[in-house]
Amino acid sequence: MDTAVITGASRGIGRAVAATFARRGVHVVACARDREPIEGVATEIEDSGGAVTPVRADVRDEFDVERLVETAARAGESRGIDCVVANAGVYHGSPGGTPLDGVSYSAFDDTIRTNVRGVFSTIREAIPHLTDDARVLVPSGSIAREPLAGYGAYAVSKAGAEAIVRQFAADASLAATVLDLGQVATELTDHAGGRTPEDIAPMFWWAATEADADTIRGTVVEVAEWRRQIR
Repeated sequence: MDTAVITGASRGIGRAVAATFARRGVHVVACARDREPIEGVATEIEDSGGAVTPVRADVRDEFDVERLVETAARAGESRGIDCVVANAGVYHGSPGGTPLDGVSYSAFDDTIRTNVRGVFSTIREAIPHLTDDARVLVPSGSIAREPLAGYGAYAVSKAGAEAIVRQFAADASLAATVLDLGQVATELTDHAGGRTPEDIAPMFWWAATEADADTIRGTVVEVAEWRRQIR
C-alpha cells in the first residue's frame, strides 16, 4: 500500500490510524476540518519519520473532498489511492443523553450531513482515483444495528453510513467494509471507557492489507472476528 486517505485524522481513531499507517511506510493524506490540529498531527508523523500530507477539508463540503482526493492521488509514488478511511464524524451532546425525540433539527441535520453524507462524498469522490485493489474502510459500532436509548441522531447516522458501504460494494464493486470497533475511548464518546484508539488502529491495517477483500466486501467486521483472524 502506497497512499491512504484518512478523514477526521486530527484526533482519536483517525489520528491513531494515520500514525499506524505512516509507521508502516504508507504516505498518509490526513484531513480534518480545522487546519492547525491536522498540521500538528502531520508534524508528529514527520518527526517520527513518516510521510504525510495534511489537508484542511470539511467532509460536509464535496468540493473540499474533491480537492482532498485529487491531492491524495498525486501524493504517493503510485499516483492513485490505495485505501480510504472515511472516519470523520460528530456527536452533538453527551453520549447516551441525546434521545431522538429531543434532538434539534440543526443537530440532526449536521449529524447526518457529516456522518452520512460525509461518508458518501468521501467514497464517491475517491472512486475515480482508486487503484485496482484499493479498499474503503468505515468505522461504526453496534449502535447502528442494535437500538440503545439516548443515542438518537448518532445511531441513525451510523446505520446510514453502513448502508452506504453496502450499496457502494454492490453498485460499484468496491472492496468497502464496515469495521465495528466496539467501545473506544475518544473525545467523541467523552472518553467513556473501552479500548484506546491506539489499541484499535491495527484493525484498520489488517482490513486494509491482510484481510481477504472478497470475504469482507460489503460486510460488518467486528473486533472479535478480527482477533480470531490474527491469532
